[in-house]
Amino acid sequence: MSIFGGGTSSFGQSTVFGQGTTQTAQNMNPMKDFEVTSPPDDSVSCLKFSPGVLPSTFLIAGSWDNNVRCWEVQQNGQTVPKAQQTHTGPVLDVDWSDDGTKVFTASCDKTAKMWDLNSNQCTQVAQHDAPIKTVNWIKAPNYSCLMTGSWDKTLKFWDTRTANPILSITLPERVYCADVKYPMAVVGTSGRGIIIYQLENQPQEFKRMESPLKYQSRCMSIFLDKKTNAPTGFALGSIEGRVGIQYVNPTNPKDNFTFKCHRSNGSTGGMQDIYPVNDISFHPVHGTLATVGSDGRFSFWDKDARTKLKTSEVFDQPITCCNFNAQGNIFAYASSYDWSKGHEGYDPQKMKPHVFLRSCFEELKPSTKRA
Repeated sequence: MSIFGGGTSSFGQSTVFGQGTTQTAQNMNPMKDFEVTSPPDDSVSCLKFSPGVLPSTFLIAGSWDNNVRCWEVQQNGQTVPKAQQTHTGPVLDVDWSDDGTKVFTASCDKTAKMWDLNSNQCTQVAQHDAPIKTVNWIKAPNYSCLMTGSWDKTLKFWDTRTANPILSITLPERVYCADVKYPMAVVGTSGRGIIIYQLENQPQEFKRMESPLKYQSRCMSIFLDKKTNAPTGFALGSIEGRVGIQYVNPTNPKDNFTFKCHRSNGSTGGMQDIYPVNDISFHPVHGTLATVGSDGRFSFWDKDARTKLKTSEVFDQPITCCNFNAQGNIFAYASSYDWSKGHEGYDPQKMKPHVFLRSCFEELKPSTKRA
């Protein structure tokens, strides 16, 4: 049974996307955004919208409750739960195939699966010796494959029709984050390592570097050149409330810079409270970006003007992940406990996971100021 049945409406940029309503505590949804119905039961690790080739808009979420969920997002902002699939361990990452018919999922159970949304069937397509942290679909002119990054210190590339990887690369350390925008892939490892791959013809290493940030890498997202639409660099977030903007081949060394975010004034002696940057997502139309953090806020930024566009009110728990839909008019983000304050910081009565949808096209427009 296909999950694609029923409703073919797609979001237009001119859609009047109203404010959601909530009867719950104000700081659970301080921005009054739409709540996704039937959210995950445990911390939300990843969110990913369907590609723009589909007539409808779908949202996938992976969670520490071992499940992957799919919703259809309707024109009025309401969400319809469509289906879910299960791993035997927490789901750490998800990605879509380029044609929108399949979803790939990576789990602590050391496997990656392919979820065929037309048949609603799931099959294992990758295996590692440790949890799989990242999963990215690569669509090249002459090949397609799945890239998985694991805590077993390998990066593997899979033809999803065969049991063995078509390529396996041994890394110096565990994979913590990765992103793919053909023809570029970037992988961040523990020990602040960064490896850039070029994907033309076949994946091969292009460049190694050390993170521009002094602390552990947490998330990364590739950005595109505004004129050529080719991948030209990436943003990297760390556990220390800082983001690095890094060009692969900077025309000027000053093009690369870092900025502070997800920090708040501490209660004692003018010290700042510093929080991890949990996720970064670039707007598909404007090229601006969103960051979300353990401080319970999301922020919108213009990297070219080097300015902040907006910061949200504070939520009652961390914001763990985010994503923009293909048209760039919906911003999805999840609030859930991220264990940054350990077991003693968790209150199961209060800390229920939530996924929110926000109308965002105007808010993400580039600043009129220039750097």
